[in-house]
Amino acid sequence: MNTNRNTADAARAVRSGSLAAWLVAVRPHSLLVAFSPVLVGATLGFVRTGAIDAVAALLVLGSALLVQVITNMQNDVGYTVRGGDSSGTRTGLPRATANGWLSVRHVRTGIVVVALAATALGLALVAYRGWPVLAIGVASLLAALAYMGGPKPIAYTPLGELTVFVFFGLVAVMGTDWVLTGAIGLDSALASVAIGALAAAALAVNNHRDLAHDRLVGRRTFAVTFGERASLALYSALLLGPMVLVPAMALLAQSPALLLPWLLLPAAVHLQRDFGRCAPGTAFNAILFRTFRLELWFAALLTAGALLGRVLR
Repeated sequence: MNTNRNTADAARAVRSGSLAAWLVAVRPHSLLVAFSPVLVGATLGFVRTGAIDAVAALLVLGSALLVQVITNMQNDVGYTVRGGDSSGTRTGLPRATANGWLSVRHVRTGIVVVALAATALGLALVAYRGWPVLAIGVASLLAALAYMGGPKPIAYTPLGELTVFVFFGLVAVMGTDWVLTGAIGLDSALASVAIGALAAAALAVNNHRDLAHDRLVGRRTFAVTFGERASLALYSALLLGPMVLVPAMALLAQSPALLLPWLLLPAAVHLQRDFGRCAPGTAFNAILFRTFRLELWFAALLTAGALLGRVLR
């Protein structure tokens, strides 16, 4: 697969102000990071209680997806404003504002519109679980904006992977369970660690791929701060750690069906090996997409295993 050629061909096909340009800013493929934890939290809550409020679940999912959209658009415009693409050495996916397909003003307006929509959904959720939901929503929204915004963006520090782990793992899975059931199961807590690790692994790919460029433009990501070997170790831990948690979740639930995600162990090992052998530059984009898919499959198999275990009780 010629990633460089495919990326260049896609770039030439984008027209300024088009839907394709907005999709570059929104990055739909990354929405799996928001979908997976909601799926897992809702399913584990249902299995534990035997009931689920479909309306509340859709509100939670909508809020999570919108927060991810805000993160992506803020990342696009924030990076451009800070001159992150000015060196011409960046190897990541194209950015709509940096390429002139969308103006900074239009993307910032889009962020405001999406933030208002997310706020509306959040306020609707307050009716279900009260003001603590608002606190979760506000923290998630601020984290999305602060990732590439403010005087010291999170993306310019070694804390990017930790932030993703917390908000797209711990907060998203356990928060979903709590909003839908009023409690948090221990299985949800373990699952939140696994899902958060896989979400953070995707960011680790980005930061490892862009290590040389980020060092040049002053970004102090984990990869830049601690080096390539530490970055590889971090990715390996984030990718394979969830597999270690699978038997613990199955034992806790006394359900062998929860071992289903172990089917992904060979794929995870293969992916970790390919990461270590990957050529520098855009070849890492294929690793990134495979990491996204692994997280989705992990969430899907964990969900299927939880539901199957309930049926077989």
